[in-house]
Amino acid sequence: MPQFEELVGVNFWTALFVLLNTLAIFFVAKKYLTEPVMKIIAQRQKEIDDTYSKAEAARGEAQAMQAEYQQRLTQAKTEAGEIIKTAGVTAAAQAEQLVEEARKEAQSIKRRAEADIEAQRKKAAGELKNDISAIALELAGKVVGKELDGETRKDLIDGFINDMGDLS
Repeated sequence: MPQFEELVGVNFWTALFVLLNTLAIFFVAKKYLTEPVMKIIAQRQKEIDDTYSKAEAARGEAQAMQAEYQQRLTQAKTEAGEIIKTAGVTAAAQAEQLVEEARKEAQSIKRRAEADIEAQRKKAAGELKNDISAIALELAGKVVGKELDGETRKDLIDGFINDMGDLS
């Protein structure tokens, strides 16, 4: 049984040696494994935090761009409405101007036509006077039976025309 006690029993020096070996492995592992691993973990955490902050900044920028887009869109709609309104007013003014010009042109054409009619009427009246004068001379010559001189002829024609009434 002494051999059994040796296997199951606790030897002070063996326990001390195992304890010192364990402490030495612990400190070596802490120095060469734990600290580098913790540095890597800290570095990864920093990268993750940076990624989150960049994503948050990009999100904020996107929201700012969206707000600006909405503002520009609203402004563009307002400007389009104003342009349409201005175009309508301009078109109405141009239409009114065209109507007024057409009205003036029609009045001008009417005045010219009236003047032409008046001139044609006067011309026709003059021609009619000449024709009537010729007829009157011929009648006067036949009635009197003689040739009339220029002054007598003129007096007879004027009297005949005055008796007939003024045609002009």
